[in-house]
Amino acid sequence: MSDNLTKRDQRDRSKINMHEAFEVKYWTKELGVSKDELQKAVDKVGNSAAAVRKELAA
Repeated sequence: MSDNLTKRDQRDRSKINMHEAFEVKYWTKELGVSKDELQKAVDKVGNSAAAVRKELAA
């Protein structure tokens, strides 16, 4: 049995996609912030999850 390379179950958790509702829901819960707080952090530092975590911790 071969792997189906067209099926992508794993999400790229190194980036935050603010255009996908399920991603916003995941990251607001994961980081314990509101959607607005998450959006402000992404606007300031970009969509790198590590950079957003660092910004929110500051």
